[in-house]
Amino acid sequence: MSHFVYANGKMHAEEVPLERIAAEFGTPVYVYSSASLTENFLSYANACRANGRGEQGALVCYSVKSNSNLAVLSLLGKLGSGFDIVSGGELERVIAAGGNPHKVIFSGVGKTRDEMRLALAYDILCFNVESIPELHRLNDVAGSVGKRARVSLRVNPDVDPKTHPYISTGLKENKFGIAFEDALDTYRVATSLPHLDVTGIDCHIGSQLLDDAPLLEALDKVIELADRLHVAGIDLHHLDIGGGIGITYDDEKPVAVGDYLSRLFARIDGWRKEKHGGTPITVMFEPGRSIVGNAGVLVTEVQYLKHGASKNFAVVDAAMNDLMRPAMYEAWHGVLPVTQREASARVYDVVGPVCESGDWLARERALAVEPGDLLAIMSAGAYGMTMASNYNTRGRAAEVLVNGEQFRLIRRRETPSELFSLENV
Repeated sequence: MSHFVYANGKMHAEEVPLERIAAEFGTPVYVYSSASLTENFLSYANACRANGRGEQGALVCYSVKSNSNLAVLSLLGKLGSGFDIVSGGELERVIAAGGNPHKVIFSGVGKTRDEMRLALAYDILCFNVESIPELHRLNDVAGSVGKRARVSLRVNPDVDPKTHPYISTGLKENKFGIAFEDALDTYRVATSLPHLDVTGIDCHIGSQLLDDAPLLEALDKVIELADRLHVAGIDLHHLDIGGGIGITYDDEKPVAVGDYLSRLFARIDGWRKEKHGGTPITVMFEPGRSIVGNAGVLVTEVQYLKHGASKNFAVVDAAMNDLMRPAMYEAWHGVLPVTQREASARVYDVVGPVCESGDWLARERALAVEPGDLLAIMSAGAYGMTMASNYNTRGRAAEVLVNGEQFRLIRRRETPSELFSLENV
């Protein structure tokens, strides 16, 4: 359910009016709902339990890149979440938020030696390795610090996720993963290296998937490969099927998490019973957008209304540096007035003050607004703040977390002096 709803004509985050948050902390401001975050995470955790998986049989590893605020990570960690990271900085965030490093998996194609040493020092659960050169580097680094690194190979199954090309990651032309036809030989290399322990297999084909058919197709190919590895004497302890389940931005109808996981576990259980005598295997997930995407909105204030011959513009104080997705992906976000007006609507492009024609947040939206009104950019919890920049020397937005009737600032707005504090004349 949505936890951003109108009451008496004013949009609330749970029990708190958004205009109250804007009055206290200014705009633009990201607002997150604790109830939404909890509900969305538990949709995975409860589905795992409903399919007979306890803590040892399944692990939900939240994708930190989707929203890495410490308060968000802390909340999810307390719910039992693991974490999927793609940088040493994200690992440091998880630790600072009180996350368990033994529930961390490290993905990404370009891990540095320093990042590997950091992850080994924290004894993370697993490295998702994406190339033979990375295997050799990780083996050398682990040997140099007297440790063994647990590894899983990210296999590219060449399955079309039917999503935006920028967020498709499982095709042959994508930079991610090891080609399916090369995977067996790569596993043989991994098992031959003295400072690595091969523990699993990983697959992630993309994000914002509305249908689970591509995910289940990828699972079938991973299962096929796992059987070939078993014949070759390489047995796996876990299977990581990635993330990718989409959310509703407009009128999309994504597959329900519980339905997808029921079908997935049924296939895995049938496979283990038929081919491996019922021996269990731990299943891991890497959801991000489906946990945090609809748990956040970006609140912005209308500065000016420009009425032209062919276009009307609502100029707001949020911009492409605050929410990059529309400019980068031509992504659609709902735009709703924080206070409903009984007035005739006009069609506007919602644009920001950044000096780029690409600085737009929404196009051709019917809005009844006046300068000074607040707008809520919906479904902004994922890849909003984490992709934000300081272009035009703009401080990144404040962030606020709501819990029922309570709300608190979880990141203050940056000041100009902070933006150039690392520079020298």
